[in-house]
Amino acid sequence: MISTIDRVSYHLENLPLKFWKVSMDRFEAMSVLLAVVEAGSLSAGARRLHAPLATVSRKVADLEKHLGVRLVLRTRRGLAVTEEGRAFVAASRRILEELDAAERQANGDYSALRGGLHVTAPIAFGERHLLPIALEFLKEQPDINLRLSLVDRQLSLADEHVDVALRIGHLADSALIATRVGTVRRVICASPDYLARRGVPRQPDDLAQHDGISFQGFATAPEWRYRRDGAAFAVEPRYKLAVNTTEAAIQAALAGIGIIRVLSYQISDQLRSGALQELLTEFAPEPLPVNVVHGPADPLPLKVRCFLDWIAPRLRAQMAG
Repeated sequence: MISTIDRVSYHLENLPLKFWKVSMDRFEAMSVLLAVVEAGSLSAGARRLHAPLATVSRKVADLEKHLGVRLVLRTRRGLAVTEEGRAFVAASRRILEELDAAERQANGDYSALRGGLHVTAPIAFGERHLLPIALEFLKEQPDINLRLSLVDRQLSLADEHVDVALRIGHLADSALIATRVGTVRRVICASPDYLARRGVPRQPDDLAQHDGISFQGFATAPEWRYRRDGAAFAVEPRYKLAVNTTEAAIQAALAGIGIIRVLSYQISDQLRSGALQELLTEFAPEPLPVNVVHGPADPLPLKVRCFLDWIAPRLRAQMAG
C-alpha cells in the first residue's frame, strides 16, 4: 500500500513537468503555502502577502485538493503542519529557489552587472559607513538598482530576499558566507551633567546605584557585560527609561537621564565633542566582529560578487581609520 508521503514524493518528482504544461498557478500556490507556514497562520500569511484572507485560504485548499492530502491543520493556537505538509513545504522551498535561480540566470543576473540588489544594515552603521560606499558603487554601475534596508534588527536573507547583509556580532547562522570587515566596541557612557549629579562609577558594581536607559523591542539588546581578571560578568543599572530606538537612548543620555550602553560608532561624534563621557573602559568586553554576509549561492550572481568586492576593502579602511 502506498503511503500518503510516498504519494506526495511521487507527485513532487513529476511536478516540474506538469507545471510548465499546465500553468504558473501551482508556483503561486506553493509561494502562498510557504508564506502561511512561515507566518504561522492563514491570517498572518495573508498580511505578509498583502492578499485577502479568503484568497489565501482558497489557494491552500485548492493545493490540498490537487495533491489529495492535508498539508496544514487549523487549530485554536494557529496552524499545525502535517507530516505530508512538512515534506511538501521542504520540496516547494527547494523548487521555488531553483526557479528563482533559473529566472535570475535567464535575466543575466549571474553574468551581467545589471538588475536589483537588496542590502541591509543597522541604521546608524548603514548611514555612517555603508551608504557613502554604496552611493559610489551606484555611480560606477549605472545598470544596478539598489534597495538599502536600514533597520536595527536582523532580516532573514531568505524570507526577505536580501542579497547582502552587514551583521554586527557573532554569527549564529552557519549557512551564511561571511567576510570580516572590522570590529566595534561596546561603550558605556553618560553625559557630564549626569555624572556631576550622580558621581562617576569606578567599578561595574557601582552601576547598581545608577540610573540606566534600557532598550526594549530589539531582537538583540546591548548587553551590560564586563571583563575582570579574564572572567566575564554582568551588572546593570536600574532602568529609569526604556526606549526602542538607539537614537532615543542617545538623546536621553545627552539630556542627563542616565547611563547607556551602545556601540562605538553610534556615539563617536558625541564622545569626540565631550557631550558624552565613556565609562569603565578598563572593564570593556572584547569588541564585536563586523561581517558582510550573503547566502550560499553557487554560482554567486556577478552583481553580488562585484558589490562585495567593492564594499569589503572600503569598509575595512573606514573602520581601521
